[in-house]
Amino acid sequence: MIQFDGINFIEHLSFYAFNEGTRLVKSIRYGRSLFGKITHTSADDIYATNANRKYTTAAHIVTNFKRKGRAGKHEEQRLIISRELRKEQATRMEGSFGIEKAHYGLKRIRAMTELNEILWIFFGVHTTNAVRIAKRLAVSRVERMAS
Repeated sequence: MIQFDGINFIEHLSFYAFNEGTRLVKSIRYGRSLFGKITHTSADDIYATNANRKYTTAAHIVTNFKRKGRAGKHEEQRLIISRELRKEQATRMEGSFGIEKAHYGLKRIRAMTELNEILWIFFGVHTTNAVRIAKRLAVSRVERMAS
């Protein structure tokens, strides 16, 4: 799953187990296809592989990965950016998963088939997105009326 401005997009969905840490490059490419340039990304520690580090460095993408090796000359600034990215990822993305599980039926999916489970997940994620977008539109309308 990738998230932009609080809205979740399903990058890859499988009934079978897979290593999500190998999907960072594909997730970034998917994000670029939707939104254009990506300059920062935040991900769990499982994504901090050498291959992902090389890709993000070559693509000039700032990450929240813990540094390997000696500190650079801009270490203080890197730590600040990394800390902020990690905090945002933890509160927004993980919080979003919690909301989807608690309010939209993804805590206990009782599906018995692969297609049924995928359908449950799809509707849970996109119902959450629809509610978030509707709330933003309502706030926007109220603000326009007030001004």
